[in-house]
Amino acid sequence: MHTIKRAIIMAAGKGQRMQPITLETPKPLVKVNGTRMIDTVIHGLHANGIKEIYIVVGYLKEQFQCLCHEYEGVQLIENPFYDTCNNISSLYVVRDYLEDVMMLDGDQFVHNPHVLTPYFERSGYNAVWCEGESNEWMMQVKNGIVTGCSRNGGKQAWQLYSVSRWSREDGQKLKRHLEIEFVEKRKHQLYWDDLAMFCYPQEYELGIYSMDYNDIVEIDSLAELAALDPSYEYYMPTKKEKRENER
Repeated sequence: MHTIKRAIIMAAGKGQRMQPITLETPKPLVKVNGTRMIDTVIHGLHANGIKEIYIVVGYLKEQFQCLCHEYEGVQLIENPFYDTCNNISSLYVVRDYLEDVMMLDGDQFVHNPHVLTPYFERSGYNAVWCEGESNEWMMQVKNGIVTGCSRNGGKQAWQLYSVSRWSREDGQKLKRHLEIEFVEKRKHQLYWDDLAMFCYPQEYELGIYSMDYNDIVEIDSLAELAALDPSYEYYMPTKKEKRENER
C-alpha cells in the first residue's frame, strides 16, 4: 500500500471554452454557486491530510497568489510554456515532484472529498462506470488493470477523471518518458496522460479508483457551467445568435 505525500494541481490553461468568463478570471478561480472550483480541490486534499500542494500556473498567474496566503502548504510553480504547448508542459515543470503524488485539475468541483483518499495499491485514475455512451476518455479494465483507453468515447467502460495517483516507481517512469517525449522528441502538443495511456502503456500497470458520477464534476464549457450555476445563463448565446452564427 502506498501513501500520497504531495499533490499537483494543473491550473495553467486559458479555459477558452468558458469565455468570456475566463477572459478576466482563470478557470480554476471561477465561482460555482459562490465557491471557486479550486477551493473544493484544496479543501478535499486537506481533508485527507495532503498539505504539500503545488499549483502549476500560467494564464493570469498573478490571481493565484492569494491561495498561498489562504491555505497551508500551497506553492505556485510557473509554466512558461502554457501559451504554446499542451498540458504536457505543465507536467514538465513539476517533473521533480512525481513520486507518491496525486495529480488533479484545478477546474473540477469536488463534492465528495473521500474520493481523494491518499492510500492506494497501484498507480491509476479515479473513474466512473458508464453503461451508456460517453464522449470522454474511456478505459477498458480487466482484473482491476487498465488494458486500453479510447480518446473517442464509448460505452460499457470506465470514464477517466482527472484525479490520478502515482507511486514513486511509476513517477520516475513518468519523468523519464516525459523527458523523452517533451524534450528529445519535442512533442509539445501531447496531453500528459498520453505518456502512460498511449506512448508507453506496456511499462505501466494502472488501476482504477471507482467513484460515483456526482462525487466530482468536471466543468469543461460555459454551457456546463451555466447548467450548474444559473447566474451564468446571462453569458449564453440566445437562439437568435446561434442561428446567425450558423449561417
